Amino acid sequence: MPGPQVVPVEGDLQLPKHVDVVVIGGGIIGASTALELAERGVSVALCEKGGIGEEQSSRNWGWVRISWRDPREVPLMAEAIRIWQGLDARTGRDTGYKQCGIVFASLDEEYEAKNAEWPDILAKYQMTSRMIDGPEFSGLYPGMKHDFKSALYTPADGRAEPQKAAPAIAEAARDKGAHILTKCAVRGIETSGGKISGVVTERGTIACSSVVLAGGAWSSLFARNAGIDLPQLKVMNTVIRTKPIEGGPEQTLYGRDFAFRKRQDGGYTIASRYDNIVEIVPDSFRFMLKFLPALKSEWRSLRFRVSGRFLEEGRMAQRWRMDEETPFERCRVLDPKPSDKWTNHALAQLKKDYPVFAKAEIAQRWAGYIDVSPDAVPIISPVEKVPGFFIATGFSGHGFGIGPGAGRLMADLVTGHTPCVDPTAFRLSRFFDGSKIEIISGV
Repeated sequence: MPGPQVVPVEGDLQLPKHVDVVVIGGGIIGASTALELAERGVSVALCEKGGIGEEQSSRNWGWVRISWRDPREVPLMAEAIRIWQGLDARTGRDTGYKQCGIVFASLDEEYEAKNAEWPDILAKYQMTSRMIDGPEFSGLYPGMKHDFKSALYTPADGRAEPQKAAPAIAEAARDKGAHILTKCAVRGIETSGGKISGVVTERGTIACSSVVLAGGAWSSLFARNAGIDLPQLKVMNTVIRTKPIEGGPEQTLYGRDFAFRKRQDGGYTIASRYDNIVEIVPDSFRFMLKFLPALKSEWRSLRFRVSGRFLEEGRMAQRWRMDEETPFERCRVLDPKPSDKWTNHALAQLKKDYPVFAKAEIAQRWAGYIDVSPDAVPIISPVEKVPGFFIATGFSGHGFGIGPGAGRLMADLVTGHTPCVDPTAFRLSRFFDGSKIEIISGV
C-alpha cells in the first residue's frame, strides 16, 4: 500500500571513510541525534536503509504532547517542547509545528480522576493545563454531541507534520556538516579491543568510535545480530487523512471513539484508540515474559492477529555475515496494509457526532509499525557490554513528539556532556537487572 508522501531528502553520493559517530536510522530520533551532534562539531554520518522519515516517523498521528505521558517521560518531553518551539528557525525549514492545544475528554470517572492530576504535574514545568467543563468543551468544539462532564485542556500541547519534520531536521544536520546517506543499510558493527571501531554498510565500511542505533521497529533484529538482547515488539496502527474541511476545530481531541488533529493543509488526521494490531510473530514468544505486564495493562486496546507476518519474520535471517545481503536491504520501507475496521468506525462516529465533519472525504489511509518496549518507555542508553554502542528505540507510539528531546539526550550521552534530563529511566539494563517492569500511565 502507498504510504504518506514524505518530503524527499537526497542522500550523499560519497561514503565517508571516517566519522566520530554513525547514527543508524533516518527517522526523527536518528535525525535529531545527528543534528545535535553536528551542531556540537562532532562528525556524524546518518545511515538510512530507505528514505529519511519514510517509516513510523511519517506515519504517526503528528501529536506533540506532554499531557497523558508516562511520568518517566515528562521531563524529557518538557525539553522536547522547548526545542520544537524554535525548531523551524533552527533548521530554516517548515516542520508544521503549532501549539494548538490538546483536549483529553473524561471518558469515565477513572479518566476524569487522571485528567485532574495533570494541571499540578505540569505546573512543575511552567506549563499551563486545566480542567474544562461541558460548556467550555462545547465552545472549543461547537455543535459536537458528547456526554463528557469535563476534559483536560493543555494549551502547551501541539502538532507538527510527520511528513516534513524528520526531513527538515536531517537537512539541517547536513547544513552543519553531517553526512546523510539514504539507501545505505548498515549491516553490522565492528569492534577493536572490545570497543566500537566502525560499521559495515552495503556500500562499504565507515570507521567510527561510536554508533547510535535508532532503527525503530528494526532495532531488535539489528541488535540480535550484534549479540545484544533488546526486547522490543511491533504494534501496527492505521490513520486516515481527510481532504480539507471548512470550519474545522484547531484543538486536537482524544475522544471516546475517535481522535483527530488538524493538518497544515486544512484536512485532518483521524485515528481510533482501539486500532492497535499486534501481529503474532516469533518475537512474540521470544519476549513474552517481559511483555506480560503490558499485556495485562493494555489488553483492552490491543487486537491480536495471526497473519502471514509470522512466516515472513520466521523466514527472516537472524544472523548474517558482513558480506551478505541483510533483511534491511530486502525491505527498504515497512509499509503494512492498513486496517479499515476501526478507522472506518472512528470516521463514521465522528461524522455522526460532529456535523462539521459530516462531509469529510478520505484522501488517504496508511499504516505503520510502532516500536514498543516492555514498559512503553523508550530506551535511550549506552550498551554496557559494547563500549561506544548506544541505543535509542522503543518509543512506543510517543516518539514523534519527544524526538527532538531524545536526540538531545542521546547526543549528551554519546559526547559525555551532562544529560539534559536524568537518563536513568531510559537505561537498557532495567530489563535485565531485576527492576520491576511497570506500565504506569499514558496513551
